[in-house]
Amino acid sequence: MKIKERLDRLIQQALDRAGIDARAIPVVEAGKPEFGDYQFNGAMALAKQLGRNPRQIAQSIVDALPEDPMLAKVEIAGPGFVNLHLSSDWLAEALQRAHSEERLGVERKEEPSVVVVDYSSPNMAKEMHVGHLRSTIIGDSLANLLDFLGDEVIRQNHIGDWGTQFGMLIAYLEELGSGSEGSLHDIEQFYKNAKKRFDEDEAFAAKSREYVVKLQGGDVRCLELWENFIDKSLGHCEEVYGKLHVGLTREHVRAESSYNDELAEIVADLEAKGLLQESRGAKVVFVDGEENPLIIQKSDGGYLYATTDLAAIRFRVAELGAKRISYVVDARQAGHFKQVFAVARMAGYAPEDVRLEHVSFGMMLDKSGRPFKTRDGGTVKLIDLLDEAVERAKGAITQREAYDEVELEKIAEIVGIGAVKYADLSINRESNYIFDWDRMLSLEGNTSLYQQYAYARIRSILRKYEGELTGELQIEDELQRRLALKMLQLEDVLHASARDAMPHYLTSYLYELATLFMKFYETHPILRDDVPEALRQSRLLLAKGTAETLRLALGLLGIRVLDRL
Repeated sequence: MKIKERLDRLIQQALDRAGIDARAIPVVEAGKPEFGDYQFNGAMALAKQLGRNPRQIAQSIVDALPEDPMLAKVEIAGPGFVNLHLSSDWLAEALQRAHSEERLGVERKEEPSVVVVDYSSPNMAKEMHVGHLRSTIIGDSLANLLDFLGDEVIRQNHIGDWGTQFGMLIAYLEELGSGSEGSLHDIEQFYKNAKKRFDEDEAFAAKSREYVVKLQGGDVRCLELWENFIDKSLGHCEEVYGKLHVGLTREHVRAESSYNDELAEIVADLEAKGLLQESRGAKVVFVDGEENPLIIQKSDGGYLYATTDLAAIRFRVAELGAKRISYVVDARQAGHFKQVFAVARMAGYAPEDVRLEHVSFGMMLDKSGRPFKTRDGGTVKLIDLLDEAVERAKGAITQREAYDEVELEKIAEIVGIGAVKYADLSINRESNYIFDWDRMLSLEGNTSLYQQYAYARIRSILRKYEGELTGELQIEDELQRRLALKMLQLEDVLHASARDAMPHYLTSYLYELATLFMKFYETHPILRDDVPEALRQSRLLLAKGTAETLRLALGLLGIRVLDRL
């Protein structure tokens, strides 16, 4: 149910009827109940534009507003605010109709676009660490949202599978001798051992560089060992993705190496278009407003991330037909993407109708405000963090109820992983955030456990009710109005979250919804014997609708719910 779109359409019709030649400024949600449910605040802007009194313009709009069953009352306040009050009968009917459908009334786009979401992107030959967490979680939720709303979403994992470190790893593997592939079971330690040799032994370092040349030249043995490294690394990534319950698999990998054959072509094309210049032996493109140029090819002939990124943009637009490309990468890469996007426009790889966006995010910090590390200052492995989340969740949930071992393991996995994901998604992604186990596993405040508990409580109520839900929804009071309206605002929130790539819009919505339901539950008995059956059915419908909304929205964030908690 796109409430705002419908109200905007009514306002535009009123402007047209009133002979006011202007595009309506979108309505906004009212800040206080006494100001209605929504407000149109555009009269002041129109007054400046037309040289008229804003209150007179507001009155002209109200007088010309078409009749619509969704509106109970329209009034003018202050200098020209138009307050829009929605009808309780319309809310009840619209909510019951929406919740008769699996998608809760949320429509798919009539004109979908191809959207590429580039996220996670770990380097191979290393284990994933906490630095990959935010990109993976935010990117997956964005892909889920866009897919649900009807876009053709292409998830791409632009893994780092090429570069000088592979020469080092192959050289070390060869040095260990035949049968040494078995040492790759701990690929992180293998990398550390190889790096130590590289840093301490110049002869080994030189040999490593020779292997880079061999690898780039297509040496069969080197390629075979390289593929082994990639296979082992991807196996580890898949384990992490499985634990995180995200939608990335090997089929979503579009690695750096997949663009290798196109890099020389990119350089030649930029040169042919007169965009390349030489600077200190390197081939670069100067971008207006930027002090330093974008390096396309180094003086030694090597390519950089920028070259690969340009090849990727060209492929995604020309071959995949992408109209939006979202790079979910930390904020420190903002300068890089600004230049890459500018050069992609200059070269014609991405026309103006293609949206290129850097979905940036801040750092994950510990309680002291420092970058999140192990106690000895090392990088925290992502798999260890997720395992710890499950263990800590066991402690949090067994404080309230006893479970058998199998059930405890299942519940703790859903609660623990959900807590980690929700804690990340519940803040503005552009902000740094403090990683705090106690806060994320709390039953109070804006946490996944609070939402999961609300859902489980409703499921318990519905299990206890032995009849069938065949009644009509009746809105008895202001609290129920607010709860019904909040549920109907789901589609507007989903579209805003997807449009701005801001998952915290949705988590804020969920917290408001769960909080409203808890207030409703505390003040409106449902199963008590003295509640009339028609009223009980109506209240059960509100409870059931809340649960369905929680389940659907949490699911889009990659967070599962529990019938019992």
